[in-house]
Amino acid sequence: MKPRMMVKSAAQWALPYWTRGPAGRETPQDLFKVLYLGWLVAFTLKVLGSAWDVSWHFKWLRDDLAPPHLLNSAGTALALALTIIHGYTGYGVDKAALRLIQWGTGIFLVAVPLDLINHRINGLDITSWSPSHIMLYVGTFFMIAGVIRGWFVGALPGRQRTIVLGAFFAFFLENVHFPAQHQEYGILSIGAWDNHRVYAEDMLLNFAADQMGRPVDRVMMVNFSLPVPDFLYPVYVVIAGMAVLAVARIMIGKVGSATAVAAAYVAFRTLVWPLLVVGDFPPSALPFVLIAGAVCVDLAFVLRAPVPRAVVGSVLVTAAVYGALTVQSGVLGSLYSTILGQTNLYGTPPLVPSSAIWAGIGLLVAWLTCEWLAGRWNLRAADQPIEARVIATAAP
Repeated sequence: MKPRMMVKSAAQWALPYWTRGPAGRETPQDLFKVLYLGWLVAFTLKVLGSAWDVSWHFKWLRDDLAPPHLLNSAGTALALALTIIHGYTGYGVDKAALRLIQWGTGIFLVAVPLDLINHRINGLDITSWSPSHIMLYVGTFFMIAGVIRGWFVGALPGRQRTIVLGAFFAFFLENVHFPAQHQEYGILSIGAWDNHRVYAEDMLLNFAADQMGRPVDRVMMVNFSLPVPDFLYPVYVVIAGMAVLAVARIMIGKVGSATAVAAAYVAFRTLVWPLLVVGDFPPSALPFVLIAGAVCVDLAFVLRAPVPRAVVGSVLVTAAVYGALTVQSGVLGSLYSTILGQTNLYGTPPLVPSSAIWAGIGLLVAWLTCEWLAGRWNLRAADQPIEARVIATAAP
């Protein structure tokens, strides 16, 4: 079929649905699937952009029209279109899902100009943890949470429901873990400096050095590459990353769900890694540690009672993550050294073992909170009725 005919056919199919209605409106199954296929495409575009984004900013001076930003913007444009469709027609979402999507999209759109203004005023924004960047992550957080909610309450039971829900949680994990990539790229950039190799262009190095009021030296490189406390990376991975995986296991409800979500994200990062290296972009230390923690999350769900599960799970996960970081630092460091032709590289960002107690306590609080919210909002896999709530069998 010719493209023109395809567009005409798609328009003829879609136009009858373009009527105003409240959220929670009964949605034909074919329309429901098209809407959430759109979300999968939107998040894929955003992830492809973000996978390139950190590496790009470790090489080039910031550019508003950089290719990673354009990819991300294409995904954002599609997400905005879907938000408008859900909001106007009421199809494919209940009220809670719609509010989450609308709030998330709104926060993200407000954060974009604020981030641009921040760069105009303050120059190079060295860390992924800046306020304007955090707003972008928070906006995406609520957006994906709303999409997960919509799919969770609306998709018909079956294998497709489980796989797509897992995919949305992989996107969710990517967004939550994104700021920690600064340290993952930073540790190998410092290693490259120590091996008399620099990934960043001179303009970026000089700009960063001038902003810090220092010459281009190792102290400047450390401040540029690892600008946050060393304890932040392991504590954040344990609390934020593992809490996401615990929720994934609760809502998907299948044995090994958390491990599958973590493995999917790490597999994506692993596939992108050689593409960046071949393209002469800075590499990152890959977060295989997420899989070790995810396995322990799944093991904890052998316990059926939520409170004992959270307590035992927090201990197991914290020990597994900190242990895996120690092993990964040496094993992957040696592998990176061989592949990149450098010496004495580390396979993870710096580790502060004493921070494990705070990471474990933080995860316990987060896990218990997630268990409580899942029960209160009927988010457990077993809570869903046999028939999806927002699906109708007949088209309008």
